[in-house]
Amino acid sequence: MSASTPYGDGIGAAAGRTGPIDHGVTSGTFTLDGETFDVDNNVWVIGDDRECVVLDAPHDVAAILSVVGDRELRAIVCTHAHDDHVRVAPQLRAATGAPIWLHPAERPLWELTHPGLDWDANLEDGQVISIGGIDLRALHTPGHAPGALCFHAAELGVVFTGDTLFAGGPGATGRSFSSKPLIVQSIQERLMVLPEETVVHTGHGDSTTIGAERDHLM
Repeated sequence: MSASTPYGDGIGAAAGRTGPIDHGVTSGTFTLDGETFDVDNNVWVIGDDRECVVLDAPHDVAAILSVVGDRELRAIVCTHAHDDHVRVAPQLRAATGAPIWLHPAERPLWELTHPGLDWDANLEDGQVISIGGIDLRALHTPGHAPGALCFHAAELGVVFTGDTLFAGGPGATGRSFSSKPLIVQSIQERLMVLPEETVVHTGHGDSTTIGAERDHLM
């Protein structure tokens, strides 16, 4: 199936891909503090025709693998550990052999969903993930969650923000392990310093740009 945008069509097969980013959407629920919500999550897969990483593992292993296609999945890279972003990470690991990478400050949230299990490697601020000729630099952006990470691909002019920054402003706070002042500080210090034309690929909903979000921080 041919790709419909420079970033691929999100349907998954490596053959016919025209860019380093593929996208899909999965549907399920998010539960925290005794409340449950229906959510759609973006699945971002970055790499080349041979290898890739996936950002987060929401809801549905088969749907994620349809975006990965026939490539080798090298890692399951987690932006944070809310259950809608890591729920099927262990199953995806079992299906592919790919390790789970997560910031260590996410342990309290991870253990709400996966008590007795662990991830495979810690991610730290400034760490560079190289995949298919692309470098993804981890930016620690606490606020939505204590170990929340964004991933900046400078050569592509793209940042993947998980639930830290959306079209319309910062991610949700007001729940356990979150802080509005901290998320605003993180966005100002780590994301608003990027070029304003940088494309922001989010954990839910539409993409935006850094420039479009400068007035949406409060």
